This record gives sequence, C-alpha cells and structure tokens, in this order.
Amino acid sequence: MIPSFCPSDVPPGEKAVYSAFQRDDATREWTILHSLGIAEHVRQVQGESDFVFIVPGSGILVVEVKSHQSVSRDDNGTWILGKDKPTSRGPFQQANEAMHSLLTFMNKQKLALDDIPVVFAVWFTGVRARAILPQNPEWHDWQVLDITDLENPRKAILNVLEAGSRHLGSKVRRFSAGDFGPDSTKAKIIANALRPKFELATVGADRRRDREANLLNFMEEQYLALDSASDNFSMLFYGPAGSGKTFLAQESARREASTNKQGRLLCYNRLLGDYLSQQMKDIKGLTTGTLHHELLRISGLDCVPEDATSDFWNEELPERALENILNTDDKYVGDFLVVDEIQDMSKGPLLDVLDAMVHGGLQNGRVLFYGDFERQAIYANEVGRDLLFQRSSRLPQFKLVMNCRNVPRIGYQTNMLTKLQPGYTHFRREDDGIDPEIRTYKRPDDQTKLLASAIRKLKAEGYSLDEIVVLSPLRDKSVAAQTSDSWLRQILTPVIDVSDSRPGKVRYCTIHAFKGLEAPVIVLTDLDHRHMHPHEDALLYVALTRATDRLFVIAEDTTLKNLIGKD
Repeated sequence: MIPSFCPSDVPPGEKAVYSAFQRDDATREWTILHSLGIAEHVRQVQGESDFVFIVPGSGILVVEVKSHQSVSRDDNGTWILGKDKPTSRGPFQQANEAMHSLLTFMNKQKLALDDIPVVFAVWFTGVRARAILPQNPEWHDWQVLDITDLENPRKAILNVLEAGSRHLGSKVRRFSAGDFGPDSTKAKIIANALRPKFELATVGADRRRDREANLLNFMEEQYLALDSASDNFSMLFYGPAGSGKTFLAQESARREASTNKQGRLLCYNRLLGDYLSQQMKDIKGLTTGTLHHELLRISGLDCVPEDATSDFWNEELPERALENILNTDDKYVGDFLVVDEIQDMSKGPLLDVLDAMVHGGLQNGRVLFYGDFERQAIYANEVGRDLLFQRSSRLPQFKLVMNCRNVPRIGYQTNMLTKLQPGYTHFRREDDGIDPEIRTYKRPDDQTKLLASAIRKLKAEGYSLDEIVVLSPLRDKSVAAQTSDSWLRQILTPVIDVSDSRPGKVRYCTIHAFKGLEAPVIVLTDLDHRHMHPHEDALLYVALTRATDRLFVIAEDTTLKNLIGKD
C-alpha cells in the first residue's frame, strides 16, 4: 500500500477499501496506490484517482470510490449521490477520465503498455449498487463494485481485471483473459513512475527552525485547554504522548507565576526535570524540577543514601518531606501546583506529600495535572488514576487528542507496533512522505552493523549527529554501550544531562531515562524478547513517540514478528 497509512480525513469508503487490502496478506505482491494526484488531467486543471491497483499477471485497475448511502440518477441524467450537490458528471465518467489521464502520462514516459490491460471501475462502498444500477450502455456490469465486495476484495479486483481483459480481447486481438499483465519487475517500474520516491533535503538549521516553529505554536486545542485551566480551579489534562502536555504544563506555570503567586512545576523523570529547570529558571516565584529532587530539598538531605532502594524513594523520603512540611508552618506550601507525568506520581505516599505542598490540598487547591494513564505508566502503577480521584474527587478532566510532536507516519507506526487503541488519528504536522525504517537481526552481534548503517544514512540525509538519539530498554548491555566498532565508539556518548548535546556526537540513553523528552531522530535498538521489559507495550510506546521527524527501529527478527502479529 502506498502510502503506508490512510489519512484520517478521507471519505469512509476509501478507509474501508484501504483497510480491506491492508489486512490481506495475499495481495502483498500487488502495488496499490491510494489518492493518486493527476496533474495533467484530460478534463480538469488537476484530478485524482482514489485507487490504482497494479496486479502482476493481471493488469492495472483504476477505481473511483463512492461512500454514499444512496445513489440515483434523474430523468435529465443528473447523478445524485447522497447529500452531495447533483452533477451531470457521474462516477463512471470520473473513473474513465482518470484512467485515460494516467494512460496519457504513462505513454509519455514510454512505459510500453501495449500488452497490459488497463481498465476502470467504480466501487460503491455504502450500497448494493449491482442491485440498484440498471444495465446501461455507459458502463459494463463488471465495472460495478459495491458493499458486498468488501467481504472478499481481492477476488473482486481480480474478477474486474479478468472481465476487463476479456472485453479488451474482444476488441483488440493481442489481449485475452489471464494471458497478459505486468510481471513483478514491470509492476514496480509502473508504480515508481506514477508515484516516484524522492527526498528533498533541507539544511539542518532550516529543518530545526521549521520543527521548532511547529511544536512551539499552540494549536486551537491547546488554547482551549489553557482556557479551561483558567476557568476551573483544578484540572486534569490527559492524552497520548506528543499531545503537548509538557508545553501546556510550562505555559500554565508561567501564567500562574505571572500573577505574583508562589508555586511549583514538578515532574517525575530526572532528565525532563533538568530540561524544565533550564527552561523555567528565570521565572520568579516558581520552583521547578523532579518531585524527588524537591523532596530531598524539603527533607534537608544533601545526598542520597548509598543503599537507597525503591522503598526509600516511594515511602521513606516522602514521609520525611511530609513531616517537615507539616512542622514548618507554611514555608513549603505554595499557592499553586503544576505536575507533569502525574501518572507516575499517583501513589499513596507521593500523593500525601503533593497534597501538603499546596494551599487547600488536592481537593480544594489550585492544582493542574498533566498525564497519560494509558501507555506511559511504565513504573508499574496501574491504579494511579483511581487513587488520584480519591484525593481530588471534583477534578475536572480535559482530553487532548491532537498529536503535535510526531509526523503522521511515526504516529501510525506507533499504532501498529503497540496496538494503540484508538490510536493516533489527528496530527498537527503534515506528512513528509518518509516512512519509519525497521531493520531486523538474528544475532545480537549484527546490531552494530545495522546501527552504524542507520546513522550513516541519516547523516547522508542531512541530519547532524547531535540530532540523533539511540534508545534502548537496556543500560550497560545495550549495543550503543557495548559496541566495539571504532567509529561508533568515537561518536557515541551517553546522555548525562539534557544540555550535553555536542556537535559530532550521537547520544544514547535508556528509554526510561528519556521519557518525557524528544529528539528529531530516534534509533531504537535491542528490541529482543529475551530481555524485554515487563511493561513492554508501554515501554515501546514511549520509545517510538520520542521521535519528531525520523524513526529507525532495530529489532530481533522473531520479536518483530511477534509485535506485528500480536492481537
């Protein structure tokens, strides 16, 4: 299927056809072009073909799709399709014109189609068209597809091509059913001529400037969210990765502090905390960082005990901080509390101390929470949302649905590999035409070559090395940490701080540590079922959604098959 995803704004009939063939493994040798633009149309300034099927051994079929629930034509020959404006130019004429426009183009390209049947059809996906449409000299019965053909779409297309070949054979001596059609090589040549692959590389500075402008400009949904934050004393904003939660948390904290109030902007992950602290360091009255760093400060601890366990971070430290807050009047109590990654902090002791940090507590205080309780809770916190609402029972909610970080193809790849439901459907950024790349290995040692190849390719595409981050579920045993390749060892450097990006260096990090952050390019490595995380779906989801522009996945062969085939 080209493109490899179906845009969310196409008519339902096109979605149904696309989905039917996307699920059909028997058509893998076919090339199916969706929404093919026609610059030199025989009738219009510019036209479009809904689908072009290039089927080796059978031929080429141009299909016009109509999604309407009702189809009719009056005595004047005017077509009435659903609630659309009546038109004298019917769907069969549209399909015929599209086919002849493409034939003209392919002949100009000297593609030698003399022995390849090229026919057209109309697919009425919402009605039983064969029962409705009478026999007519303007079209053949075999050129009509309808809702029943969605049950076996492959057979329907082959039947049309077979009937079309018979028809051409009755008119043109060189055609006969089943004897002609492009071989696999010719089919690829035709597909590449109709929709050629190309890349236009911008220089790094231009691409970076464009990306930052796209990501930093709040969209309408985000403005609505900020308005809700102003209208309600407390709010929970929730949505998938890339929906702007961290940007909104920053802007909310800025707005609160601008009214001469004192408060906090807290998160869970250390690297994200460092990033927020750098971004917000000049805002008067605002304390920014991770929750645990703030708990250490309140507790008066200069350093973390060497034997600190999860019990220290999740129970002992919160209890110490809570005791200090309660015993020092209002010294540590703020006017507002903004929390990003709230899904990772919705645990009893942590909620206790958050409750004490703000005047009025979680029930009556000025609290603004941002989180993703569906897939980003990778710290084994499955009941966090219920606990949060027990503490703040009147907490209004605002759902964020627009992805403003990833280009669409990265979002759709995330949907497929993580079985995300309902999945990403709305994107702020336009499609760039470049699919994420997946490369597989059988032996762990093969990863080094694949990683080096991926980085060299990205560099050739115009990405600077400091725009690339290599992520892994592993720490010291990741391919980036252990590689013996001299070139990789020279350019790879671990992520210690978010500000440590250096020209000529590719950073590497664990998925856990990079949660909440993003990079222009993510190369995901060490996807191997033998050492996958217990919450592998959530971890994979976090990793894939870190990439704003380009995504490479390097996975063990069996693991990838399991991910793709898993229900």
